[in-house]
Amino acid sequence: MKKYIFICAASLMLLAYTAQAAVSIRYYNKDSKDWKFDVKIGGSSSTVTFDGSRTSSITIQGGSDKAEIKTECGWVTLSNNSKIEIKDGCITVK
Repeated sequence: MKKYIFICAASLMLLAYTAQAAVSIRYYNKDSKDWKFDVKIGGSSSTVTFDGSRTSSITIQGGSDKAEIKTECGWVTLSNNSKIEIKDGCITVK
């Protein structure tokens, strides 16, 4: 019985961690153009849009604290609380 309770508790903690996993990014888009990039996070795929000529923050929801973003210059891996700059469709981590 104790083993069953332990397994249930461990499963609930894992689910709670996964549900809260996300990547927050602070960005500055130097381009006047909005950029829409494909994103992979925690085994899921989605898209994210960075508005042109502005500094802002976005949060990508998923099952991980790391996200991969496909840009004009290839794939970039970002972790939670990353600060990036976008120029000519390419991401530079600051």
